[in-house]
Amino acid sequence: MPLSRPARALGALGLAAALLTSCSSEDGGPSDRAPDRAPKAPRAGAAFDYQLGGAYPPPDGVRAVSRDRGAKPAPGRYNICYVNAFQVQPGAKTSAWWRKHHPDLLLRGAHGKLVIDKDWAEPLLDISTAAKRKALLDVVGPWIDGCARAGFDAVEPDNLDSYARSEGHLDAADGQAFARLLVRRAHEQGLAIAQKNTTEFLDEKLGFDFAVAEECGQYGECGDYAAVYGGKVFDIEYEKKGYDAACRRWGGKLSVVLRDRDVTPAGADGHVYRRC
Repeated sequence: MPLSRPARALGALGLAAALLTSCSSEDGGPSDRAPDRAPKAPRAGAAFDYQLGGAYPPPDGVRAVSRDRGAKPAPGRYNICYVNAFQVQPGAKTSAWWRKHHPDLLLRGAHGKLVIDKDWAEPLLDISTAAKRKALLDVVGPWIDGCARAGFDAVEPDNLDSYARSEGHLDAADGQAFARLLVRRAHEQGLAIAQKNTTEFLDEKLGFDFAVAEECGQYGECGDYAAVYGGKVFDIEYEKKGYDAACRRWGGKLSVVLRDRDVTPAGADGHVYRRC
């Protein structure tokens, strides 16, 4: 699993308000309406853009876009909705909301201290038991429902590998069990769902429809994803070396882009976007 995920704080524009409305007013159960469409995976090799740091008009030729769940879908594109499903999104307001409303769903280690993903200052969510996974679905499930209502085509739940940063308090089976709940919820809402990173789970039949992989070129993992998902793999590279490697081996087969690590909008300082 790549350690160099982008700074998701930038991808959470409007997250605090969305969190308060979606989590305090929903009971967590699936929408009582049947989805008006069946889940549809993206087209293999579709030109892609990764816009977690803020929405902007997609570059010419782009047919698939991933945006934060607080953003609007891009008209006329295949739209993927980003959800931080296994950890708490960065930000004092978001963390305070979880501490106030669901302190029992935050993973705690020695002496009751929160277990933190130190690279991104994100507390982990406690998926260690079936009861806690059900309670977390009552929070995360409405976010997925909201992606469907907003008009997204798919969802990418991030931090599937949080168990690997849990200081031994979670294991792979916990992550797989919660992933299956998320897959079922997405499909109930007519959404396809992406496996986000985590090659360790590629042998498991979790029900994902495609993959969003960060730096599979940099880490030599693109072939692992392609073996399972064919050309339905969106690879985001943050280093030119990894991008060049991915393009040489997988250009024309997978959707490979080069982005700046902060995934900043077009026109902002530091913005980088290339595709092959």
